[in-house]
Amino acid sequence: MSAFLHVENLSTWIDTDRGVVRAVDGLSFHLRKGETFALLGESGCGKSMTALSLMRLLPDAARVMSGRVLLEGQDLLALPEATMRSLRGHRMAMIFQEPGASLNPVLSVADQIVEVVTRHTALRGRAALKRCIELLDAVGIPDAARRAGEYPFQLSGGMKQRVMIAGALACDPALLIADEPTTALDVTIQAQVLNLLRDIQRQRGMAMLLIAHDLGVVAESAHRVAVMYAGEIVETAGVDSFFARPAHPYTRKLFDSLPRRDGREAPLAVIPGTVPSLAKLFKGCRFADRCDRAWALCHDTSPAPVELSPDHVVRCHLYRDGSSAVLGGAAPARIPCTEEHATTTTLLSVRDLRIHFPVRKGLLRRVAGHVHAVDGVDLEIPTHRTVALVGESGCGKTTVGKGLLRLLPLTAGEVRFREVDLATLSPADMRHHRKDIQIVFQDPYSSLNPRLRVKEIIEEGMLALGVGADAAEREQRIDRLLDQVGLSSEMRHRYPHEFSGGQRQRVAIARALAVEPKLIVCDEPTSALDVSVQAQILNLLRDLQRQLGLSYLFITHNISVVEYLAHEVAVMYLGRIVEQGSVDAVLRAPRHPYTQALLSAVPEIDPKARPARLQLSGEQPSPSEPPSGCHFHPRCVHATELCRRTYPERVKLDANQQVNCHLYPAAPG
Repeated sequence: MSAFLHVENLSTWIDTDRGVVRAVDGLSFHLRKGETFALLGESGCGKSMTALSLMRLLPDAARVMSGRVLLEGQDLLALPEATMRSLRGHRMAMIFQEPGASLNPVLSVADQIVEVVTRHTALRGRAALKRCIELLDAVGIPDAARRAGEYPFQLSGGMKQRVMIAGALACDPALLIADEPTTALDVTIQAQVLNLLRDIQRQRGMAMLLIAHDLGVVAESAHRVAVMYAGEIVETAGVDSFFARPAHPYTRKLFDSLPRRDGREAPLAVIPGTVPSLAKLFKGCRFADRCDRAWALCHDTSPAPVELSPDHVVRCHLYRDGSSAVLGGAAPARIPCTEEHATTTTLLSVRDLRIHFPVRKGLLRRVAGHVHAVDGVDLEIPTHRTVALVGESGCGKTTVGKGLLRLLPLTAGEVRFREVDLATLSPADMRHHRKDIQIVFQDPYSSLNPRLRVKEIIEEGMLALGVGADAAEREQRIDRLLDQVGLSSEMRHRYPHEFSGGQRQRVAIARALAVEPKLIVCDEPTSALDVSVQAQILNLLRDLQRQLGLSYLFITHNISVVEYLAHEVAVMYLGRIVEQGSVDAVLRAPRHPYTQALLSAVPEIDPKARPARLQLSGEQPSPSEPPSGCHFHPRCVHATELCRRTYPERVKLDANQQVNCHLYPAAPG
């Protein structure tokens, strides 16, 4: 089959204060009609800049220096902007990574999609609006006619992404570029979006360039894969060959960094260092400084592409003689981690926790209702253990975490830390217990004060809570903390913007550790990180737990992280926990229909390990108007009249698992 899109020697440079950044440096690949081609790699390797180069949507400081981009034989880089503008949205379209930032907040959904339709077709007025509603209905948005009149802030993350897809597909493009289309979505919504894209691609024979860093998403969606590193492609292969026999050392490192169920007792393999600056000229292999198989040739000479098979090409000196002896070799041995704390007691006990937010309406702002963000949660966190709290966005996970620290007002319930009920304490009394429980937020950049240096950020909590006798002792403690989280003491004088994402998260962890807590609430601390950086943070958290005897409440929607790090797991849906127990019990034999759907939506690298998909219909209901009875019944295929009337009691299935579901009636007596 001939190439539909052909990219030859594409180079895109960006002018910066540090000099010229070669974001894309001699990229070549092709894409066939009806095919999904995945571009894989860490942040900063040039994936998104490649997509913007193809669309001719580069920022002002960037320019294409060389190359050709042939779309059905037509060179896009040679076209005038007026012609290119008519192609965007018509023959080629793009779904951006963050729909919340890509949709215009002051225009309704209909306004934004109709704008595309009228720009590229002859449809106007009612006909264009009808086309808009048809598109929204086609991407699975319920009550499309009503939703068309809403604004982006009224939509969930999954809904906004569907609107982006509807706009991109408005004029039946022949090429769709999807830049991390599911990164910010829960696994259930991610599965829906990926299924939607696959269905539309099959129906229309559309070519798709998928940009991703999630290996599971690539395994389930792509036909061919290219791995990008420091501005160039280092490996290209068919998806089956790629996942069966990854060849490049960088690719192998990415696979080794993935948390796996069978590797829970060992530290994750990590890639030392970071992606090199693209502002420098490279002499040898760009991965050489981070590669444990590099030798002198790698540092002196750039490797040429080597064809291992008709559909597998790698750029590496290990294969310079055509040999594939190291292809698919064994992964580096992992050193087992042993748990040092065998005995456990309950550190924190939560009973019937409720956090309701008032909904105010009218001129006088009277209370017209409540958002039941957390609606009767029971939870226990043992000493020296990790309890994971999982569920879709909006289910109340983060609200629970903030409630434990009294960062939000509690409506009702008991939060007992050892023998003290934190829920009954005054703000002044609660201050004495703040050092016992700390939190690491999801986005370290927004949670670190950009005007303070690292030393001041870490010391701030110590000063507020009276940790450290004097400035000299605090200085020594800051140096020890930075060393403990894998940063050098010289970094204490830097500002947050001078660090990478993984380093900023390490600073946030050091800040939490500074006041010697017993429990740390980790709110999605790895969700925005590449798999290699994620591995470093997970290893760090496990090491700190063993060394300091910490307990964690780990809030996440990444099931593979739960499998690797947690001892127990609680599954949350619409403000309530529906199933909980040991990680092995809940993840290997889930009982609640919601847990089963959640786990079935997790993308798997190994096709033999992929479960049958249990597609969830609809969206999670609003917590301001929760359904009667079991909150999950509107989306449950097993729902009965009893489910619609009565919320199920908790049923203890065995010593390791309990569930709230009418499918498992409580034992009499």
